[in-house]
Amino acid sequence: VQLVESGGGLVQPGGSLRLSCAASGFTFSTYYMSWYRQAPGKERELVATITSAGGRINYADSVKGRFTISRDNAKNTVHLQMNSLKPEDTAVYYCNARYCSGTLCYPTLGDYWGQGTQVTVSS
Repeated sequence: VQLVESGGGLVQPGGSLRLSCAASGFTFSTYYMSWYRQAPGKERELVATITSAGGRINYADSVKGRFTISRDNAKNTVHLQMNSLKPEDTAVYYCNARYCSGTLCYPTLGDYWGQGTQVTVSS
């Protein structure tokens, strides 16, 4: 199983970045996909989640209206479009895949993480 993030970098406040996560080694279309982030000295927090078919999406209040999560089940990829970036968005962003059936998730059946990609928002 592999989750490989890309697209991080240094951007000025107000700028945009698009993160991508390429998945392999599991049945991507049956997993909920999420983006988490962890800033220095802080706990990892959930940023956004998209269900297996993309029918439901949830965002952290701190990113609503600025970030957009999407997935392409044909290409086994999930993206996070980040607009109007703020310095407080600076963190390592992680891709997560979790096995879910219907509205119930079963981490013991599948819970995978990428290595993370650094996003730094600074002038």
